[in-house]
Amino acid sequence: MKVRRVFVEKCRGFDVPATHLFEDICETLEIKGLKSLRLFKRYDIEGLSDEEYNAVKDIVFSEPPVDILHEEMLPAMDNAKIFAIEYLPGQYDQRADSAAQCVQLITGKERPTIHTAEIIALIGDVSEEDVGKVKKYLINTVESREASMDKPTTLQMITDTPPDVEILTDFNQLDDVALDAFLNERGLAMSFADLKFCQTYFRDTEKRPPTITELKVIDTYWSDHCRHTTFTTKIDEIIFETIDDNDPAFFMPAIMNAHKQYLSDRRKLYGEQSGRDVSLMDLATIGTKSLRYDGMLQNLDVSDEVNACSFNVKADINGKLEDWLIMFKNETHNHPTEIEPFGGAATCLGGAIRDPLSGRTYVYQAMRVTGAADPRHSLSETLPGKLPQKKITQGAAQGYSSYGNQIGLATGQVHEVYHEGYMAKRMEIGAVVAAAPKANVKRETPAAGDVIILLGGRTGRDGIGGATGSSKAHDSHSVENCGAEVQKGNPPTERKIQRLFRNPQVSGLIKRCNDFGAGGVAVAIGELANGLTINLDTIPKKYEGLDGTELAISESQERMAVVLSPADVETFKTLADEENLETAEVATVTEAERLVMNWRGQRIVDISRAFLDTNGVKQHIRANIHSPKKF
Repeated sequence: MKVRRVFVEKCRGFDVPATHLFEDICETLEIKGLKSLRLFKRYDIEGLSDEEYNAVKDIVFSEPPVDILHEEMLPAMDNAKIFAIEYLPGQYDQRADSAAQCVQLITGKERPTIHTAEIIALIGDVSEEDVGKVKKYLINTVESREASMDKPTTLQMITDTPPDVEILTDFNQLDDVALDAFLNERGLAMSFADLKFCQTYFRDTEKRPPTITELKVIDTYWSDHCRHTTFTTKIDEIIFETIDDNDPAFFMPAIMNAHKQYLSDRRKLYGEQSGRDVSLMDLATIGTKSLRYDGMLQNLDVSDEVNACSFNVKADINGKLEDWLIMFKNETHNHPTEIEPFGGAATCLGGAIRDPLSGRTYVYQAMRVTGAADPRHSLSETLPGKLPQKKITQGAAQGYSSYGNQIGLATGQVHEVYHEGYMAKRMEIGAVVAAAPKANVKRETPAAGDVIILLGGRTGRDGIGGATGSSKAHDSHSVENCGAEVQKGNPPTERKIQRLFRNPQVSGLIKRCNDFGAGGVAVAIGELANGLTINLDTIPKKYEGLDGTELAISESQERMAVVLSPADVETFKTLADEENLETAEVATVTEAERLVMNWRGQRIVDISRAFLDTNGVKQHIRANIHSPKKF
C-alpha cells in the first residue's frame, strides 16, 4: 500500500505550542527578522486502504474543531524557512505508537506503520545563519535529527541480519597495556582491575574466551547504578581533621560522636570480630537495623524480594482494619535528564513508579525535587558540550508532567533548587509512595522449572548502556554519543500494568517480580533466581535487527519480569491479554546456579552465579573527615 502523508496544525487561538516556541526563540536566540512561526505535526502512514484512511483521518490524526489537516502538501507560505525534526532511528516514538494503536482499534486489523515528525516554519526575513542557530537549539542530537522533507516510498525498516555475537578469542592472552586499550575501545564502565578479574575468571575457571555479550552483561551487572559500587567501597581508615583554627571543636565532637555510635552499633549487630566492611552503604543503613534490633521498627517488612522500602500498617478500609503494605522509593536521573531533559525526567518518575509497582503495590503520590543553575542565563553562558540550563529546566518539567499526567499520578511536592553548582551537574529526583493489601502480595522463592514471563513493552535500542552510562565519568562529548542510553517512557503501558497488578487474582500468581530498569534482561531477569536459562529469541522486539547483546542489556521501559509456576502461566497470559498487555515466556529457573542466555541457537552467556555475585574487585578508600567551617 502507498505511503500517505498528512500535516496537522492547530487552529488560530489553539496554537499555543507554536506561540510559546516563537516567544522562546525570540527571547533566547534574538533572531532578527522573525515575524511568526507555524508548527505542524507530520504523519507518514503506510498500510491503510482508502476506506480505512478516510475513516480514521479526522478521528486519530486531527480534531476538526481545533485542528487543520493538510493532506500530502504543506499550505503555501510566503517568505518561510521550513525544516523537519524526527526521532533518531531506534528511538521510541510515543505519538506514532499511540496513533497506530488507535487506528487498529477502529479498523480491527493489523496496526499500520506510522512515522512522525515536527515541521517548523520560520516566517520572515530569517538568514540561513539564524536558521542554523534555531536548528541547533531545537535539535538535541542525543535523541533527534533533521528529517528529510521528501516523502518516502515505503516506511518499512530495512535492516541487515545482525552478525553472530563476537567471541573475543584473544582476550585471555592480552597483556596489561592491551587490556587497558580494550577497556577504552569497548567503552566499558568497569575498572581495569575488574576487567583483569574477568580475564582471570574466563582463562582459569571457564577455560575459554568470553563473548562480548558476557563482558557487557558483567559490566552492566557490576555497574555503580546496579550494584552501588561507590557506596559499598571498603573504607580502610577514617581520619578526623579540623581546618577551622578559630573554633576547631565546634563541629568535630558531634561528628566523632556519630562515628562512635556507628562503631557501637556495628559491635552490637555484627559482633566484635565481624569481617563486615565499613562502607557508606553500611553507614546509611545501620540506623534502621539498630532500631529494629532494639525492638523498634517491628512494622518494617523484611523479605528476599527487594523492590522498594516497605512496612506494614493497619488500614481502616470501610470501618474494618486490614493489613496493608506501604512502599516508598526515590529515583535519581541526573545524567539522563542532563543530556535529554524530557525523556530523562519522564523516566525518572517512571523508574520511581516501577520499583513499588514490581512489588505489586499501587502508586498514589509523588514528589519531585530538582536542581539547576539559573535558567535565565544567556545562551552564550552555556558550558561547552552542555545543553542550555533553560532548555534542561523546561524540558525536564515537561517530561515529568507528561508522564505523571498520562499515568494519573498526583505530585504533591515540586521543588526546584537554583544554584550555580548545578550548571555542571543536573539534579533530578522523583519519589513515590505506594500501597496494597498485604494479602495481595505473595513472595516465594523461585524453584527449578518455574517460568519467567516478560510483560508489557517491547524491546528496542533506547536505553542500551543506561546503567553503565550513568556510572561513567562524562565529558564534553557525552551529549553527542550517549543517545541510546536514555530510555523512552511509555506511560500508557505502565498504567495497564498498574491495573493488572491491582487484580488480586493476578498478584496472587506472582512468586517474584522485577522491573526492567537499569540493566535490562541481564539484571531484571538475572536477579530473580540463582539459576536461569534465558531464550533471547522469544523477547518481543520493537523492530528487527537487534543482536544478542542489545537484547540482553537494553533498558527499554515499561516491562516487568514475573516468576510463575508452570501451571499458572496460561491463566496469567489470559489476564494480561484482557489489559491489552503482551506477554512472552523468556526464561526458566534451573538447578544449576548459572546465568545462561541463548540467541539464534548459540549460547552467548554462561556465567557462574558465584562470579557474578562478587560484584567485581573490592574497592578501597581512605576517608578524611574535615570539620565544616563555622559561618
